[in-house]
Amino acid sequence: MKSVPSFSRQRAENDPTVPDAPAKAEKFAQRYTDMLEELKKNPESHGGPPDCILLCRLRELILRELGFHDIFKKVKDEENAKAMSLFEGVVQRNDEIEDGEKRAENLIRGILAGNIFDLGSAQLAEVFAKDGMSFLASCQNLLSRPWVIDDLDAFKSKWTKKSWEKAVIFVDNSGADIILGILPFARELLRRGTKVILAANDMPSINDITYLELVEIVNKLKDENGKLAGVDVSDLIVANSGNDLPVIDLSSVAPELAYMASDADLVILEGMGRGIETNLYAQMKCDSIKIGMVKHP
Repeated sequence: MKSVPSFSRQRAENDPTVPDAPAKAEKFAQRYTDMLEELKKNPESHGGPPDCILLCRLRELILRELGFHDIFKKVKDEENAKAMSLFEGVVQRNDEIEDGEKRAENLIRGILAGNIFDLGSAQLAEVFAKDGMSFLASCQNLLSRPWVIDDLDAFKSKWTKKSWEKAVIFVDNSGADIILGILPFARELLRRGTKVILAANDMPSINDITYLELVEIVNKLKDENGKLAGVDVSDLIVANSGNDLPVIDLSSVAPELAYMASDADLVILEGMGRGIETNLYAQMKCDSIKIGMVKHP
């Protein structure tokens, strides 16, 4: 309920691609709020009982019915451009860390810091609108360990002893999250000989990166030799997850992705929506990492 104004007032009503955007944004806020109130009174209404997936699905349906297809487009483009200009510096800092375990920890901290850029959270949308966000400041200001769920030591120990054949990473937000958090981590996996599949949304949903946007970003970040800051990317695939929400039901991913991922020995679900709200207790047959920032008190 608290996040409705950040969707309607801050984003939808300023969407230049939708005629009559302010009136339609108001209509969205009204319809979605009414729906949430109805679900409170009768949890079986609107296809309930409600869970994260249903609540996101209803929100996206109303937005799309009213003609809003990508209300975060402008802020995504701005944040992607900003993060791309910082990419080289971030990977250079990682490369300077010689100790394998320390480098792995730095990469994990980078993913967590990047994951703060989530405009689906009402509080963060407010902070972002006021001050913007700095990736480096976020890295330095992470909560001290132990974290709420903290398997970092087990991961670092495995990282030094094992090299995975194929990793599938379900990615989350645009901007610092994908470019300064996930891509340096994926690049390090590639350097260690792992094939990497980055699975991104089929359609826009809040400020999550889409498959087409990610293809474009990776192409822009490649150097003149087609490498990612000097690392060969012939084993990197950007895949369409078939998903159109900020959460994910792994039983309904795109068949092509399911086929490509069938022999993966590492699955990473990144972000609060995919890694925590919908798959925290999902049991995988291979190694898995659920990683994200919890953004609600």
